[in-house]
Amino acid sequence: MFAGLESTMGRVAERLSTNKVLVAIRDGFLVGTPLIIVASIFLVIANFPVPGYSDFMAQFFGKGWENSMDAVIDSTFSILAVLGAVGIGYSYAKQLESDAIAGAALSLVCYLIMTPKVHPKFVNEAGKAFNGFAFSNLGSAGVFLAMITAIVSVKIFVTIQKKGWVIKLPDAVPPAVYHSFAALIPSAFAMFFAFAIYLIFSLTEYQYAQTFIYKVLQAPLEGFGQTVFFEPIYQFLSTLFWFFGINGPAVTNTVFNPIHLVLTNQNLEAFKAGQPLPNIFTGPFGDFFGNFGGGGSTLSLVFLMVFLAKSERMKKLGRLALIPGIFGINEMVTFGLPVVLNPVIAIPFLLTPLVNTILATIATMVGIIPYTTGASLPWTTPFFFSGWLSTGSIIAGFFQIFLILLGCLIYFPFFKALDNQYLKEEAGASMLTGDELDNVDLNDLSFDDL
Repeated sequence: MFAGLESTMGRVAERLSTNKVLVAIRDGFLVGTPLIIVASIFLVIANFPVPGYSDFMAQFFGKGWENSMDAVIDSTFSILAVLGAVGIGYSYAKQLESDAIAGAALSLVCYLIMTPKVHPKFVNEAGKAFNGFAFSNLGSAGVFLAMITAIVSVKIFVTIQKKGWVIKLPDAVPPAVYHSFAALIPSAFAMFFAFAIYLIFSLTEYQYAQTFIYKVLQAPLEGFGQTVFFEPIYQFLSTLFWFFGINGPAVTNTVFNPIHLVLTNQNLEAFKAGQPLPNIFTGPFGDFFGNFGGGGSTLSLVFLMVFLAKSERMKKLGRLALIPGIFGINEMVTFGLPVVLNPVIAIPFLLTPLVNTILATIATMVGIIPYTTGASLPWTTPFFFSGWLSTGSIIAGFFQIFLILLGCLIYFPFFKALDNQYLKEEAGASMLTGDELDNVDLNDLSFDDL
């Protein structure tokens, strides 16, 4: 029954996971992930969700101590596009087997060429505007320009290199010097191309390529990310790939992660400014309210295995998988139970993340739990703490516990059927009687074929 679907999903996953452009985008954004997580720690410290915390800290560090944290927060979240340009350029050049460092540097420069350099606030006392880069253009608003620029500039660079249009120096020249001169002409082609695009858009009503891309491409995708269909589609596709033994997020994040990143950063900017948070479906929302214990929200299943299982197989596997599951790791259950291609467990595996996502969306819309603030915690953060810290409300932590318990109810009848099946198999395996053992002749054993 699943053979055809498995083949289809496998082909789709292979094409997506091996496409050099998509892989570069996926891996490129991961370059900035550790920096964003560290910056999120500073954000949580500055806005720790405990009454009286800020006043208590002010006794030691002075009034307005929270503002000092902006030095770290602004230097990461506010330059997401810069980090993306460097990371994607590096990754794509590496995918094309070229100079990765040169690709990263070139991507950054080409991106900055096409980035707006005039901002309404950049005005001196005489009222004259001057050039400069604004955080508002280097953050979420410039993410898609950074993606496109990095891919195009590196592609031009590598194409010119492969044509042999490079400055060739004697072999005796140090490698660093050799590579720098070899990159000169290919870099010039890419930079002239970026400059040409800059000039073309300066003659239009958009003025900048970033403005055009934002209005034509990024804004519609952001709009899709703000619809009620966005997160359920993402969760369903990720879980569906997992069911066929394919790492779901590794495939779907190539498309959905840039949108999540932009929406998350918009919430962060609004949170810092004290404005209403605009987006429900952020990266933390998907990580902490859709799945618990990994794809398929299998932490609920693990709890059932630990406390209610009768078969030894499920008991032992549940105990082994409990601690990893609390930290969002479930490969032990996915491949050990197994969940992969298991028709008994397919329905709750696909259904539970959808139910979690829909209920969490409704709870957010009606005000039961707050919007996520934009703090990007590690996806391994345990439940309750992840909900509490990502929203600033302890109610969100208790809501996570409610979703896990609800997941137990969804999984229970299917878990019971599988547990009974394994129990029968174990009983059948233990029915080898003493008479049957007497019939076993050790002389029949042969080691000739070893």
